[in-house]
Amino acid sequence: MAIQPGDVATRFVLIEPSHPGNVGAAARALKTMGFSRLILVRPRWPDVLQDPEAIAMASGADDVLAAAQCVQTLDEALAGVHWSIALSARSREYGPPVLTPRIAAQTAAQMLAQPRTSAPDTCIALVFGNERTGLANHDVERCSAIAHIPANPAYSSLNLAQAIQVLAYELRVAYTAALSSPSSPLAAPAPAPASSATADEARASSDEIEGMFQHLEKALTALDFFDPDNPKKLQSRLRRLFARAGLEREEVNILRGIAKHILLKIKS
Repeated sequence: MAIQPGDVATRFVLIEPSHPGNVGAAARALKTMGFSRLILVRPRWPDVLQDPEAIAMASGADDVLAAAQCVQTLDEALAGVHWSIALSARSREYGPPVLTPRIAAQTAAQMLAQPRTSAPDTCIALVFGNERTGLANHDVERCSAIAHIPANPAYSSLNLAQAIQVLAYELRVAYTAALSSPSSPLAAPAPAPASSATADEARASSDEIEGMFQHLEKALTALDFFDPDNPKKLQSRLRRLFARAGLEREEVNILRGIAKHILLKIKS
């Protein structure tokens, strides 16, 4: 059973994949679970989508591979996304809340099942790192949550495509459960009344939150509260705090308003 529209509302983002075969295997993993949106951030191989090894490993998922997007930054990959999950095998001193793959998938399904009027392809993203080094801290901090696969601690090394398969499976289970509810917008999306705020309209998107962070950093720097040359852990702590909060769009606007008035006061 194909998953619609949860499929198009879910992006799988691979940052700097090193091996064409893994890109092809990732496309195959997505298609077996009913997903199709694959985004590559700075892939290491030129023309990776046409690479013979990638096509061979896609093994019938050539359409998913051919439709994959290549972008230069994680910001581009997350543009319009409202909730994102960073996949990491390493514990982090700072970062967003840590969830199991199952809880992360169930949370994603709950968000997609809420009434909304915005486009269905601007909601959820799963972010995977390079095969050798995984995700950098700054990439993890750009996401809303971390998912950690509880593998065998004596041998916890999962291939990139295997990790994608695990998360795609958990999402399929969660989305299928949501589809079984007749009232779920995953099964039959219906426009909300014009007078009511929708879930997507309330929750700030990834790019809106990132713009708020940059604005807030300028204000804190102007106050001499934040030193860009010696940042310590201030920004990481703030990102973790706001990730736990699950900022709404109006809350982001309030914080940007505070930053704006700080800057205006200092200039005057």
